[in-house]
Amino acid sequence: MNLFSSSSTSSASNFSVFSHSSQNPNPSKFHHFKSTIKIPHLPPPLSSHQSSPPPIPQQKPQSLNCTDKNGSNEQIETTTMSSDELLVVRRPVMEIISVEDEVGDVTENDERASEEEEDDDDELPSSTSPIDERLSKFAKKMPIFEPEMRVELSPGEVKPLLVNLDLALYRVKILTRKFQYDEAQNILQKCILYWPEDGRPYVALGKILSRQSKPTEARAVYEKGCQATQGENPYIWQCWAVLENNVGNIRRARELFDAATVADKKHIAAWHGWAVLELKEGNIKKARNLLGKGIKYCGGNEYVYQTLALLEVRASRYEQARYLFRQATKCNPNSCASWLAWAQLEMQQENNRAARQLFEKAVQASPKNRFAWHVWGAFEANRGNIEFGRKLLKIGHAVNPRDPVLLQSLALLEYKYSTTNLARALFRKASQVDPRHQPVWIAWGWMEWKEGNIETARELYERALTINSSTESAARCLQAWGVLEQRAGNLSAARRLFRASLNINSQSYVTWMTWASLEEDQGNSIRAEEIRNLYFQQRTEVADDASWVTGFLDIIDPAIGSIKRLLNLDENSFYLSGTNEKRDEQSSPSDDVENETGFDLDGFISVKLLLDPSKLDVQLETSTEQVELKTKSWRRAWRSEDKTAKTLPKLGI
Repeated sequence: MNLFSSSSTSSASNFSVFSHSSQNPNPSKFHHFKSTIKIPHLPPPLSSHQSSPPPIPQQKPQSLNCTDKNGSNEQIETTTMSSDELLVVRRPVMEIISVEDEVGDVTENDERASEEEEDDDDELPSSTSPIDERLSKFAKKMPIFEPEMRVELSPGEVKPLLVNLDLALYRVKILTRKFQYDEAQNILQKCILYWPEDGRPYVALGKILSRQSKPTEARAVYEKGCQATQGENPYIWQCWAVLENNVGNIRRARELFDAATVADKKHIAAWHGWAVLELKEGNIKKARNLLGKGIKYCGGNEYVYQTLALLEVRASRYEQARYLFRQATKCNPNSCASWLAWAQLEMQQENNRAARQLFEKAVQASPKNRFAWHVWGAFEANRGNIEFGRKLLKIGHAVNPRDPVLLQSLALLEYKYSTTNLARALFRKASQVDPRHQPVWIAWGWMEWKEGNIETARELYERALTINSSTESAARCLQAWGVLEQRAGNLSAARRLFRASLNINSQSYVTWMTWASLEEDQGNSIRAEEIRNLYFQQRTEVADDASWVTGFLDIIDPAIGSIKRLLNLDENSFYLSGTNEKRDEQSSPSDDVENETGFDLDGFISVKLLLDPSKLDVQLETSTEQVELKTKSWRRAWRSEDKTAKTLPKLGI
């Protein structure tokens, strides 16, 4: 090396010393060898902006003192080293990239520095190692490291403040209520571009796509959201799990609920949603375990308490159920769903006074809640308080004029205790409010059949099936149509309709027994017995702890929008359970409801809802005229659908 270059004499002496040492490999002799080497001072390292090294001063000759085996000292003089012979040590250039460089803003100093460094690119080592370059290429291919949907700001452009995201999400909520999905989706796409790490736009966009029956697109949005948030947002996991559960991917839904609880073990919605899934699958012990974990990690929660209370109702442990309902209402006194579920328990136990008090609590907690007014009105009508029940249903319709279920119940009530023409007008209004609500058409068809209008009933049943031929409502429609054809003497058509109904819902006891009764009436007792045996053979039974028995109440999602699953409000009217009774049948004796609990209903609706109790009938007629004006577009859409779907769908028989 140039650092230790010397004359030939010194080199020879130096070689003899090392060769002598190599001939004596004994380690004990190495301590006799001593050398003192004085290394000349090196120049300071170059900075990143220096293109050439500074001049190196001439060094004075140095000497090397070596002691040989015999102890004699040998002095070796080194020659003077020039700048060309000296090994130059240079520090690698470190590139410091500022935030402005990432978005494209380069200062003038940086430009000059880059121009100076271009001349030395051949001499300077690279600032990135091969492994760094490899990881960079790998990160570009993996959206979990760098989300694909990321906006690149142009020079001088400033990223919007976070408050704009909150305003945009509120705007999306308003547009969603107005069913303006396209504009809402465009806003959410922009939110995702500017704030890809925020999970709220993904959740909102996925829900909008789910409402439009686009599960594939919604699934892609949730997956991209989980990647962009590094899997740490439990809300996206939970919404994705609900989507998979709705489309029937139970195993995948379990995995996603599990991922949501891992992301945040205090996310109560994930624990509760998972428990409801297991309840529907019949895994009651697993559901109780999940609910227990929810209480453990999240503390008291109205939804968890309410679901546990419904489990106690199924097990006929009513005192424990009342305690849990009380805990749920303590957690949230404004939970209308908890008050209604508790009222259902008291209805089952025929504690009418307690049930009324709970209904009053429900409407006070949520004065505009359509389920509270509907269930309370149905309860009073079934108790024989016809006028009071009618009044409650009218109040519910006044605050919810776009709800077809309230109108359907009013129509059935008027048909049973008033006139057919008034009921027919209410059915027509309900069908205008929501032309795709199947139970309205089914109930209307049943009324026309009872009135002897067989052909009109067939048309209404057919209209209901053109909406959707694979739902539970479609199964009930086919069963009712089968009864109609059986009474009309068309036995082959009746059998075909019963079979089609069972293809949709094979667990319907009523349909199986109706079909068996038809065969028995025709003298085919053997065939009737076969049908009964088929029902018991294919019936789905839940094998679980013997203490958990199926009761009156079904397990529901305790959200207020889902209590309809308990009451079947959107599938059948509350009155359809008694539609086979004659209209002239005597009702049960009415109670003095107005003075029983001391609740001032008229004063309540006057203050809270700004309604005049004496003008409910006028408001009903006014809302009818308003609905007729608003539903012109619905009728146009329905006529266009009639051109393509006007025949009975094929039945899998």
